[in-house]
Amino acid sequence: MGRAGKIAAHVFLAFLALLIGQVLAAGFDTDRPGLLAHAGLYALSAFVVELLFRLERAPWRFVAAADHLRIARSAALTALTFSLLARLFLPELDGGLRTILAALVVQIGLLAALRVGRRALHEGVLAEALVRLRPAPAHPALPRLLIVGTAAEAETFLRDPALAERYAVVGLLTPEARETGDEIRGVCVLGAIDRFDAVMRQLSDGGLSPAAVLFLAEAPLSAFGAERLGRLKSEGVRLLRRQGVVEMGEGPTAAALREISLEELLSRAPVRLDPAPVRALVSGRRVLVTGAGGSIGSELCRQIAASGAAHLTMVDASEANLFLIDREIAEAWPALPRREALCDVRDEGRVSRLLAAEQPDIVFHAAALKHVTMVENHPCEGVRTNVLGTRNVAMAAKAAGASHFALISTDKAVAPSSVMGATKRVAETIARQFGGGGKMRVGVVRFGNVLGSAGSVVPVFRHQIARGGPVTLTDANVERYFMTIPEAVSLVLRAVAQSAADAAPPVGVLTLEMGEPVKIIDLARRMIELQGLTPGKDIEIRITGLRPGEKLTEELVDINETAAAKSAGVVEATPVVPPPRIDEATLAALEAAALAGDEFGVRAQLFALVERLRATTVETARV
Repeated sequence: MGRAGKIAAHVFLAFLALLIGQVLAAGFDTDRPGLLAHAGLYALSAFVVELLFRLERAPWRFVAAADHLRIARSAALTALTFSLLARLFLPELDGGLRTILAALVVQIGLLAALRVGRRALHEGVLAEALVRLRPAPAHPALPRLLIVGTAAEAETFLRDPALAERYAVVGLLTPEARETGDEIRGVCVLGAIDRFDAVMRQLSDGGLSPAAVLFLAEAPLSAFGAERLGRLKSEGVRLLRRQGVVEMGEGPTAAALREISLEELLSRAPVRLDPAPVRALVSGRRVLVTGAGGSIGSELCRQIAASGAAHLTMVDASEANLFLIDREIAEAWPALPRREALCDVRDEGRVSRLLAAEQPDIVFHAAALKHVTMVENHPCEGVRTNVLGTRNVAMAAKAAGASHFALISTDKAVAPSSVMGATKRVAETIARQFGGGGKMRVGVVRFGNVLGSAGSVVPVFRHQIARGGPVTLTDANVERYFMTIPEAVSLVLRAVAQSAADAAPPVGVLTLEMGEPVKIIDLARRMIELQGLTPGKDIEIRITGLRPGEKLTEELVDINETAAAKSAGVVEATPVVPPPRIDEATLAALEAAALAGDEFGVRAQLFALVERLRATTVETARV
């Protein structure tokens, strides 16, 4: 029905409402003079209000609470307009104010009923809603789904028509026990979330065991326990959740469901960062990401694309990784202008030409060698990529006129005992040196282990469990800070946004409030349990001894730094005194040793330089 038809329907219902209102207020009398005239004047009043407020623009099939409020407003304005016109032209109204009030109520009811009926037809639930007295039984041909979340979240999700085509929802668990027995869009609330096991047994006894469980709640999945979730997975129950942070602005549709990753099951409650500053920073800007095909770099590309960048340049030395992320961005954001660039950050000339051509406003430097043992065995390559590569990208970014440069660092740069950690500590200092005396602002972001990243222990444990064990770790007391990849990337973006918003130049390194560190042996046990297995019985855990460069614990703030809260969830580690500059001669000597393959010389120079950078007083800094 077009808009003219909707207006006609609204006017007719107003005419009918006045007739009914007068009958209700003054009784039924077909010979009553002026009855049709008053009804016609009421319809005219409704027509005037329609033209002014355009109530017909809201599609009937998508009626919501706000639409009903607009209906009430239009009906009230119609009654008011009629009262003024009737006073001037037709003052003799039987029933007086009672007739007008009755007409108002009837008009609201008729307009609302029209829309509710149209939406019920659109969703195909009109006949079912009229004749069904109890919640609908699960469709036998569809996989059964149990929903865990708040009533509001579930109502929004159940509104999606695509859900009925993919799943048969057998029930809902909410945080509130008092909601047990309620029916939300035809789905019964079976109990509170803490009765999860009991509800699962009841469904099983009734022949309604769910094939999947959808977690809508904001509560961390770890609250359900690794053993319980592992048992569900071993029984073939799929664990689902809605799409995450990279789908900014999308609704909780049935088509947007995905399997819960192992990393999410292992992680702590995530830190929630406001995405608004990131959108404000990235939107309409040209952005370049190095290491774009890696675990961190690829997530950076996704979140930058979702935040409305004007152009995205993806740089990586791996052909395969670059191809995959370029294809993913092209499919997910086809309208985003982009370029993939096969480039090694160790090639100073190539990096300089690339950034000069791309003219990025913001550069995120994620390219790095991050495996501690691998870099320990190949220190020259670690220096060439992590130290010299950072210099090359930062220098090219400044020459190209970039306004922001963000370096991704690691907690292993704090009191480093490994070559990888030492290279990242030197890279932090080099990057920050390019932030002084010019318009380019430099942000350094330091965080702990990232679950599921290329350098994480999780993929190793997953492979060991899959082949039947043993799961190997170096020491039972080793512990690390952990975060998920999207969380880590949110911090990187937030750090640059924070730097852009501050009037003063950045003076420290930003890191995340990461809670308490996690023992790696506990992580191994939880991963085994998440496969429905028993640690020590089904899968052996074997201690192998600390590797060269490995520490029992990692820290996020060094001895010569002080920590202070920067914003919600973000901490700034500020040096007690400014670290000494790394002069060109020192860097040239380190580069020469790396290019010559002098591993002993590289280690000696690298750690001597780190000791200078960790000086805590002005006197030691001058040494």
